[in-house]
Formats: sequence, C-alpha cells, structure tokens
Amino acid sequence: MGHWICCLCSGVADPLMLLLVLALGCNTSTAATASPSVPHIKPSYSFGRTFLGLDKCNACIGTSICKKFFKEEIRFDTWLSSRLKLPPSSLLSYSGNYTDDAKSWRLVDITRLTSKYQHDRADKRICTSLLKTKTCSLERALRRTQRFQKWLRAKRLTPDLVQGLSSPMLRCPSQRLLDRIVRRYAEVPDAGSIYMDHLTDRDKLRLLYTLAVNSHPILLQIFPDVEGWPFPRYLGSCGRLVVSASTRPLRDFFGSAPEVAADLALQLLAVLRSMGTNDLNYFFYFTQVDAGTFGVFSNGHLFIRDASTLGIIDKEEGSQLIDGQQEYKDIFSCLTVDCQSPFLSCDSIREKHSLVMVCQELLPKLLAGKFLPPVQEKIEAFLRRCARGLGDERGAEEAMAELAGILKPLRSCDSRFAYRYPDCRYSDKY
Repeated sequence: MGHWICCLCSGVADPLMLLLVLALGCNTSTAATASPSVPHIKPSYSFGRTFLGLDKCNACIGTSICKKFFKEEIRFDTWLSSRLKLPPSSLLSYSGNYTDDAKSWRLVDITRLTSKYQHDRADKRICTSLLKTKTCSLERALRRTQRFQKWLRAKRLTPDLVQGLSSPMLRCPSQRLLDRIVRRYAEVPDAGSIYMDHLTDRDKLRLLYTLAVNSHPILLQIFPDVEGWPFPRYLGSCGRLVVSASTRPLRDFFGSAPEVAADLALQLLAVLRSMGTNDLNYFFYFTQVDAGTFGVFSNGHLFIRDASTLGIIDKEEGSQLIDGQQEYKDIFSCLTVDCQSPFLSCDSIREKHSLVMVCQELLPKLLAGKFLPPVQEKIEAFLRRCARGLGDERGAEEAMAELAGILKPLRSCDSRFAYRYPDCRYSDKY
C-alpha cells in the first residue's frame, strides 16, 4: 500500500487525490505505524555537590552511599511533596526514607557531623592557617601537614598518629582499639587486616578527617548493632552526610505514660551497665549527655543516638597515650572545637561517671511526676543522691540495681513494647 501511494506522488493530477496522498505521506514506515507517544519525563532531584559536601572531598567522610542518593533510593521527607525541593543545607539532621527494592521503604536519619556553619568555619581555618589564603583546596592543604605525612608512611594506626585529636574516643587510645578501627572501617572494601595497606591515600585522609571532626560514624562501624552494641545501624556516607537507622530522640518521650517512662529508664540503666561491662572489656563513658544523646526505635528499643561524646578506656590493655602526649595540638585538633579546650585525664574517669550525668540531666525529666507519691518519692530521693555523686561508698552497679528494683514493677507487658513483646509474657527477665 505504501509503495502504491508513493508511485502516485509523481503522476497524480486530481487535486483531491493529491491532498489524500499528502495526508497519508509517501513514507512507508509513517503510513504503516502510529506516531510514538511522548515519553514521560521523570522529575529530577538535583542535589548539587555542595549540599552533599562532595565538593570538599577528600576532606569528607566517604562516598559509600552516594549511588543511593543519585538513584533516588534515599529520599528526604520533603521530596514527597509536589515541589520536590531539598531541605535547607543549614540543618544538622534530616528525616529520610531508604529502599533496597524501590517497593518497601524504611525511615533513616541523615545527619551532618557538625553544623554547616562549623564546617565552613573549619574549612576557612584550614586555608588561612595552612596556606594563608581565604579559599584553597582543602585536600591539598591537609596533605601537606606533618600529621598526614606520618599517616601516609604508616603501616599501622598507632597512638602517636591520633594524639591531640579532640574526639573523646581517642583521648585514652589502646593499640587494640586502633586496630579495630582500621579492620572495620566501612568506607573501604573489607580487608580484615590491622595494617593500613588496603587504604589508599584518599582513604587515609577521609578516616583522619572523620576522627578529627566527629567519631560518631566510626563508633557505629566498629561496634555494630548486629553484634548487640547499643548503636543505630550505619548505612553509609556521602560527602559530609551520614545515613543511619532512624530513632526518635529521648526528649520526645519526656511526656510519655508512666509505664513507658519506666521502661525507657530501665533500658537506660541496661545500656549504662553494658557500657561498663562487656565481653570485649572496653569501658565506655560519656563526656556529656543531653536529650538527644539517646534515641528510641519504632519498636520501643532504646539506643545511643549520638555517640560523639563517648570516650573509651581499654580495661584489657589500658591507654598507650600518656597525658603529656594529649596536649599535642595541630590543625586536626581544632577543626570543630576550641584548641584551648582541656582534655579529661584518663585516670579521672570512674565507673559511676556516666550514671551521675544521666541522673543529673535525663532521668529527672523522664520520670518527674509520673507515679503515685510513695514510689515517686523513692525515685526522687535516689536521683538527688545520684546527682550529687552517690558518695564514695556507693558503686555504680549497686546504685543502678537499687533504681531498677523500684522501676521494674512499674512497667507493663503489651504490644507498645514490641522489642520485648510477647516474650515478656513468658519470661521473668522482663
């Protein structure tokens, strides 16, 4: 049919026939098939390298989860709106959604290790103090430092390589702890080795930068939740953003029902107990706590939401960094804190240190006015003693057992506490 129409194109004289031919066209493929529909253009979610912090790499945390962002398998909550705008870059944390199959989604927390203002100020400090300019290549500037040159030559991460860093985790380091960091660093392919041969120069700078700014993501990597540690799961990093499993901060539960408050207080005590006594013989302590330090999963399980203020003392090996070495200061010591900030002495930390802080800052807000007078008076009397330091005669374990004895009869067993329900119906443990 198409061939016959084309033959008429040159010889047809009838004007009506000519119009018919022109309407049908002389192209056989056009006459034989319908016009294809216009493809649907998918909305584009534009990040920009600046929002993620990729423009600052390799003075950043990592890139292990960048593909998830660009494939839209991680979405900010604001992306669910029709306007598809990214949230302000000035925020410290964001609520997001994460998927592995594009069908089922789960909540995640997307956080910065410090505020964008502090990041920008630190970047400026690097340029002005190292290169005497207002702007520079951060990577080139940091590569020239004496500390990083030592990292490049090192086969193993040793205490002298982390001396003077502001992270509480590294104030009393042992070789066993540092080996664990290298062996479990999740931003590189797992080599299972204590030696840094599998780390490129880029990897070493990212690890050093992360330890200097905020050790929170490193703690999540080396003490993972799947092994029973009380931290949310680390999912990866992109630029200067960290993605981890979502928790609601403890502050959201200060107005909760009495049985919920009692349950959370008991979980707090259990976490503090595990920080002091665990199979690996590490002693964890807080240098500071606030209403966002702990978080609660949707199943009611309480975890340490912000590990940035956690210090670690190795009860098996002890500290291999003497107090004099802690005073060493360089640009990496001052990225996010005042260089004049004093270090806590490793010998000054006691087992009741974290419990006293929790009694001062969190338990009064969680348990205030929740119970009938006789029980409430017992709780408040304990918290007053605890906040004053418990006295030299009281140990942390004994004190926690006393408060747990008051709280245990006050919690209930129902579906609100999914992390222990229905097990609590059949076990004396709960």
